[in-house]
Amino acid sequence: MEPREFILEQVREYYKNVDVSPSHIEKREFAYGDFEHKIIQRHLSFKDSKELRSFLIEKAPMHMHYSPALYKFPDARPMENKQLIGAELAFDIDITDMDLPCQKVHGKELVCKDCLSVAKEEALKLIEDFLIPDFGFKKEEMEINFSGNRGYHIHVISNEVLGLSEEARKEIADYISGKGLDFNEIFPTIGQKGVLIGPKPTDPGWGGKIARNFIKALETGPAALMSLGIERRIAKNLYEKRALVEMGIRNGNWDMVYIKKKKDFWSNILTKQVIKQSDIIDRNVTSYTTHTIRLPNTIHGSTGLIAKKLSFAELERFNPLNDAIAFEKGEMKIRVEKAPAIMMKNQVFGPFEKVEGYFPAYVSIYLYLKGFAQILSVEA
Repeated sequence: MEPREFILEQVREYYKNVDVSPSHIEKREFAYGDFEHKIIQRHLSFKDSKELRSFLIEKAPMHMHYSPALYKFPDARPMENKQLIGAELAFDIDITDMDLPCQKVHGKELVCKDCLSVAKEEALKLIEDFLIPDFGFKKEEMEINFSGNRGYHIHVISNEVLGLSEEARKEIADYISGKGLDFNEIFPTIGQKGVLIGPKPTDPGWGGKIARNFIKALETGPAALMSLGIERRIAKNLYEKRALVEMGIRNGNWDMVYIKKKKDFWSNILTKQVIKQSDIIDRNVTSYTTHTIRLPNTIHGSTGLIAKKLSFAELERFNPLNDAIAFEKGEMKIRVEKAPAIMMKNQVFGPFEKVEGYFPAYVSIYLYLKGFAQILSVEA
């Protein structure tokens, strides 16, 4: 059997045994892709779960997307002919644009438990630091799933968000990513003589987040402070005097330790936090109702992993490289010229240097889809 046909057969078998039907299925637009392209056709619709399942088994798509938006005529084109009813509020969290220590080892194409742990932390931060306290959404109004690759998708399904305009959605994305944040509002006495007054960790909105994030870095150590753009000498001094600095910040006094050119110093830290936050979410997915997003519980064609739908309890202990494996059966003989080690199902494979041999299907398919492996033969 040809390698790609083997993979497609695995995909078909998967869809024979799983229900991937979203709510309001008849009102959503769908799109699918193949090995080369994430989307080769969109403007599809299905009247019910049976019709969708038949499509998935017949086509064995390597990528399957759907619209957070609901339409009267989801298969109509152009877009305005679909007649928008409303749209969920969707967030796409991806660690690709972050500079993480582990990425220096395995690059940004592959992932490991460490960078996936950061992605999970960012998903929880979005929910617990923004969506709940700042916007008043409840956990029961949210759905979350692993993206199938390098992050997580969060959907707010509250009726209150269905009618939000694209401008309102853009404002939400801008707020979460820190776009347009006014430094002088965060530090109102900056540039003035006397004590630098800044936010307390108990303050609402971005001010409180900045204070909490800095205190967390302060308690973690010099390396965490340096990740905010602080030079080593100052980071070490702040850490040594962390009790004094933290006490000041908790009372809104950011001047407990002498900092030369403090406006530039704190402005750079604020900018660093905002850039980091801005890199986490795809603002276009949140802002525009015309975007499609990966259908939960479907196969991701760039990894062979499941874009698994999760409860909040499941998210806490979820490890994608163990818990999102779709293809448990069979082995493949592969050739890998060079690739870093990966850990799947609690087993380390690699590092690879001109390696040829048999590996579990889920490892072989993952490396093949990522472009690191050539499949030589299949053992079903």
